[in-house]
Amino acid sequence: MMAQKIRVGLIGFGISGQVFHAPVMRSIADLELVKITARKAEQKIIVSEKYPTALAVDHADEILNDDSIDLVVIATSNDMHYPFAKQALLAGKHVVVEKPFTNTSEQADELIALAKESGKILSVYHNLRFNSDFRTIKEVIKDERLGQIKNFEVRYDRFRNHLRPGAWREDNLPGSGIFYDLGAHLIDQTLQLFGRPNAVFADLTIQRPGAGAIDNFELLLYYPEMRVSLKGGMLAKEPTPRYTVFALNGNFLKNGVDPQEELLRAGAFPDEDPNWGKEDPAIYGKLNLLWNGEDIEETVTSKLGSYPDYYQNIADAILGKTPLIVTAEQGRDVIRIIELGIQSQAERRVISLDNELIGY
Repeated sequence: MMAQKIRVGLIGFGISGQVFHAPVMRSIADLELVKITARKAEQKIIVSEKYPTALAVDHADEILNDDSIDLVVIATSNDMHYPFAKQALLAGKHVVVEKPFTNTSEQADELIALAKESGKILSVYHNLRFNSDFRTIKEVIKDERLGQIKNFEVRYDRFRNHLRPGAWREDNLPGSGIFYDLGAHLIDQTLQLFGRPNAVFADLTIQRPGAGAIDNFELLLYYPEMRVSLKGGMLAKEPTPRYTVFALNGNFLKNGVDPQEELLRAGAFPDEDPNWGKEDPAIYGKLNLLWNGEDIEETVTSKLGSYPDYYQNIADAILGKTPLIVTAEQGRDVIRIIELGIQSQAERRVISLDNELIGY
């Protein structure tokens, strides 16, 4: 029998664990964070100060071998997602894996099969589905006033023209680079909006001196009546539009970014902020239409963002109240498109998907 609360062990307490998981889980009444891997002295201090009911442990095995833990959250470097998820499932735990789900679709398929055999929840932390900007773009598209969409462009840019010392994401390692890191979010969002594409083409490059992993990408997704362009880079000092929609009746442009990451990095907790996830009106999107022969320009009020909604759904799914919002199959399909994008870059051609996707 499960305890009154779902007992959670968090493996990985770097930026991902500290910023995107622990403070968000804290706001969910059904979850109790009881163990966190924290080897460094400064990490142990953070655990004791911010999560006094959780025990800081040195090794993942202290979580994986704890029979009282119901849910394991894996927020490690990408190379450890698969082995830790496999161990957790074999130990009879429910599992949440930070995105990208795995480094290969073969690994993802194995984890999906294990989860089905054990009857456990397996999900991927595609938290950007719960951003204010993405929730807004969904509503704008659903409204249908734009008419048939012909081009959909999304950018996820940053500016850092130097390499960060000791950053594994910038080394030439499996699963490294921003195509896996940032591209995974944009691919997931696109699949949510438009479903399965027919084909992909990718242009993947390394632009910064000394970088060992992809730091600039453009991925084209081909649909029967539409083209999607997903881009990301590390040399965008001037802010770029996040979403641009070109449709038969007009356009929608969305600048700015969801405020949640900045708040979390500053140490805020969602359950302590009544305005959590609310955008500054200065970055609301602009709708520009030709409607019944008239030019119409509207500012579109952004929806609230809420990363806690992800973890509330995890708790509800474990308790049997609702289906998962983010399934492992969907996370696997993101990895498969990344693989096909890498193949496209290597072969310099458009790659057809055929029956490559299983979650859409």
